[in-house]
Amino acid sequence: MPDIPEKRRTCRGRWALEGHGKEGLLIDLSIGCLVDHLYTANKYFKDIIVLKARERDFKDMKILVDTGKLHVQKEGNSDHGKPTIQSLLKIDPEKENMTQPKTLPPADAVISAGLLDVISKDEKDYKRYLRKFLRLLKTGGHLLLFGALNATYIKVGEEKLNVFKYTEDFVRKALTAENFIIEDLTTVDTSHVKRVICITANKEE
Repeated sequence: MPDIPEKRRTCRGRWALEGHGKEGLLIDLSIGCLVDHLYTANKYFKDIIVLKARERDFKDMKILVDTGKLHVQKEGNSDHGKPTIQSLLKIDPEKENMTQPKTLPPADAVISAGLLDVISKDEKDYKRYLRKFLRLLKTGGHLLLFGALNATYIKVGEEKLNVFKYTEDFVRKALTAENFIIEDLTTVDTSHVKRVICITANKEE
């Protein structure tokens, strides 16, 4: 996703402060090699698992991990200044279990920025992938979802990616249909895309 201004950080911070006091599991499903939100999340979650759908994104993230710019969790690792990633996995969104052959524990929170926009070709695709993403959450868990409203493409670094074009109303209905309660919805104008949406939603108990 393109860089998003202060309102995105405000939305993310408000959600994170309602987090789990350095407890629980966060799963990140985002396009590209975004890491800034992981620095924030590292303050509030004990474990972070990063999932990448595209081979390029997986390789780029692995380079960050392998060069020490991010940490994969190791016994005795006490550097809290950098995100501590428990696992970095390549996923296949087409599979019923996207992380096959591994099965992940239910997460306390899931962040997804831009990935649904890129991998979806139409409404049916978006709803199908969204449902799979939401299954990663435990009951009562939180979703933080970022997307580009009414866009036809986004830029990830120097890469221009075509995206599924959708409206705010469509996303609202898609989440409601999955029994998620929208706690906060913010839209932000940016220089890269006309409008970015940030949604915080809770999985009903």
